[in-house]
Amino acid sequence: MPPLDHEDRKQQREESTADDPATGPLTTDQGVDVDRTDDSLTAGERGPTLLEDFHFREKLTHFDHERIPERVVHARGAGAYGWFEPYESCAEFTRAAFLQDPSVRTPVFVRFSTVQGPKGSADTVRDVRGFAVKFYTSEGNYDLVGNNFPVFFIQDGIKFPDFVHALKPEPDTDIPTGASAHDTLWDFVSLQPETLHAIMWLMSDRAIPRSYRMMQGFGVHTFRFVDAAGRATFVKFHWKPKLGVHSLVWDEAQECQGRDPDFNRRDLWEAIAAGEYPEWELGVQLVPEEDEFAFDFDLLDATKLIPEELVPIRPIGRMVLDRNPESFFAETEQVAFHTANLVPGIDFTDDPLLQARNFSYLDTQLLRLGGPNFSQLPVNRPVAPVRTNQRDGFHQGRIHRGANYFPSSLGGGHPDVSGPRMHHPQQVHGPKTRTRAVSFTDHYSQAALFWHSMSDWEREHIVAAFRFELGKVTAMQVRTRTVAELAHVDLDLAQRVARGIGVPEPAEKGPEFGAVSPALSIEALPGDGSVRTRTVAVLAHDGVDGRHLTSVREALAARGAVVEVIAPEAGSLDTTSEGPYPVDRALPTVASVLYDAVLLPGGPVGTPDLITDPDVIRFARDAYRHGKPLAALGSGVGVLSAVVPDTVRLATPTSGAVADRGVVSDAAAGPARAEFVEAFTRALAAHRHPQRPPVRY
Repeated sequence: MPPLDHEDRKQQREESTADDPATGPLTTDQGVDVDRTDDSLTAGERGPTLLEDFHFREKLTHFDHERIPERVVHARGAGAYGWFEPYESCAEFTRAAFLQDPSVRTPVFVRFSTVQGPKGSADTVRDVRGFAVKFYTSEGNYDLVGNNFPVFFIQDGIKFPDFVHALKPEPDTDIPTGASAHDTLWDFVSLQPETLHAIMWLMSDRAIPRSYRMMQGFGVHTFRFVDAAGRATFVKFHWKPKLGVHSLVWDEAQECQGRDPDFNRRDLWEAIAAGEYPEWELGVQLVPEEDEFAFDFDLLDATKLIPEELVPIRPIGRMVLDRNPESFFAETEQVAFHTANLVPGIDFTDDPLLQARNFSYLDTQLLRLGGPNFSQLPVNRPVAPVRTNQRDGFHQGRIHRGANYFPSSLGGGHPDVSGPRMHHPQQVHGPKTRTRAVSFTDHYSQAALFWHSMSDWEREHIVAAFRFELGKVTAMQVRTRTVAELAHVDLDLAQRVARGIGVPEPAEKGPEFGAVSPALSIEALPGDGSVRTRTVAVLAHDGVDGRHLTSVREALAARGAVVEVIAPEAGSLDTTSEGPYPVDRALPTVASVLYDAVLLPGGPVGTPDLITDPDVIRFARDAYRHGKPLAALGSGVGVLSAVVPDTVRLATPTSGAVADRGVVSDAAAGPARAEFVEAFTRALAAHRHPQRPPVRY
């Protein structure tokens, strides 16, 4: 059966609902027309409300029961629909149907999320991000439920309640919300060294992504591909964003939480609404079964990754998200993912964390969604035919006919079993035991691999993150114990952290780890080099040269960037050359942290006012110290000179366009010249310029 396209699925949803208020008058849940819904039925104008007012009782009762339990983890999320297509047939290593034909697009729904905070927390907290993909394949639903880190904090799922309890807000105060900087989490980390590799990722900029559209995704676990002949291959899944991997810096991430707590949600929705559809490439690392023990780590250990230098990533397809949900609750909130939702050709391994997830996800959905029939909800409904002997239960929506048991000779003996063997016939043996495999006992080498693979500026950010997080810990013994664990990763890292949090610097070195994997650095993932959807704030004032505004906006918009003119007040600006110019946003409503770059245009009247406006200076200074592209035209170079250090080169009237560490300037009057636009575009495509001298105050 071919997969349904978006219009088919939309029709399917519309046929399953009959309460569209746009199609007729308001009714009760029973379809009775309602003549008035602003006033309750009372005995007299000022009398008591009557119990017989069935519309009042139904309306209030339904409202009282609107909420369902939020997810214990990954409560705050955003989702979108799209499609996946393989580049070529993958039959050589899997029989999964959706990976066979490049001409067939499989519909998907993707949900991104944060882990720690509740639904009401902010998007830009330091946290792991969920990256869950539901494939509506012709063979049934397949869920690839992953994160934006390739590794997890624990090795065995029996520790998951302990980890989440430690990560969640303190039980007495319910503080902090959406944050990991508190005593219980770091107490757990200091006593559980298997967490250290994932903690290194958490302290890096990977934990504060600029956008869901600029975020990698990973399947985390080692799975199996199985081909038509039954041959198995170990596989790890990787999602690589077309726009590259880009992150916030910690200072702007914190300010975003107040300026726009929905920063990542809004970004995803607006990009799709504007037709700027985010895209990821799906890649796999393939390991033959005979090479299972060829590494110095265990493939089944979810706290380990396979360095790309050992097993390169093989691209096998791409995913595009091109439609926003119509109902956040019905779709994004009620979508139910499950690691055990597999299709023939993909199978599990004995990873103990994966085995636990295979139990836990279904158990969770039964509570959240009110019973076993949540797969009938439109967002969870397979496009493949569903024929089961499951019956009844809460929210049963199907009218079943025929026998409800197997085997059965009545009704033609249907449904009967058929199809390929679902599970790989793996040999399983051994004594019952509660012991951890010896191959799972190395907790430091890959944490060190991550640290040594970072660029200098990434290491600076990691040290600052540890100092912030541990600086919030009130128990000094937890600080000291955590630093002692970090010394097993890298002594210099531990000493730098210790100096910042007031504990003794460790002197004893742990084992020496010198391996490096350049692919782990953000610098290795710049993207396709475009500036599409990058946002540019143009700070302007009455008297600005309108030619600057028009020329830059048109040039950057042609390249796909989003340009907004910011002024002290809303309305329009008086320009020197083009009359009134519309203002997109008033300065008090925005901040530098909400944009990817800042431009200061010039003008004979407007520039002096900008120099004396403290909000403008702060806006530009924040962009500079956060490493963002910063540019100026004409007399706007004078404003720029009040912000950047003297060691940063700026343009003079005779020098032409100058670009220095992401600061681009051109002192010439008139429309922006092509060389300026090109230099600014290159700076914007690089996203961040961390190697800058300190900001001027």
